[in-house]
Amino acid sequence: MNFHVLFYFDHVLIMKSLTIINPATKYHWFNTLWAIMLIALPLTLWLLPSTFFDNTGFELCPVKALSGYDCPGCGMTRAVMHMHHLEWREALDFNYGIAFIYPGLVYFWFLWIKKSYERHQKFMAKKKIAKGLTA
Repeated sequence: MNFHVLFYFDHVLIMKSLTIINPATKYHWFNTLWAIMLIALPLTLWLLPSTFFDNTGFELCPVKALSGYDCPGCGMTRAVMHMHHLEWREALDFNYGIAFIYPGLVYFWFLWIKKSYERHQKFMAKKKIAKGLTA
């Protein structure tokens, strides 16, 4: 089997299974709440100072807390925060993986915004059909 076909099949299967368990696909109010959160989170991160997560003294990483060694994801939260404030050098100082992770985060953020808008359009179309049937 071709790799691209296999990847596409797995991607479609995963997306369909997520659609079954995703409440935003069934409930308009949940989709609206999801869209508000998608907009509010980046805005909140922009309003906070870029050093908000730096030197807090609290270890979020369970690997580092238990073993004392950095894992490949250590510093990613701080790197994302600095990248969000366009501080490229500081972000790379915390974790070089941010060069690959942040573009993916931005891509999925736009994808989720687009899907939320499309779901909103479907909910509104169903509402118009329901109003037309009762009128």
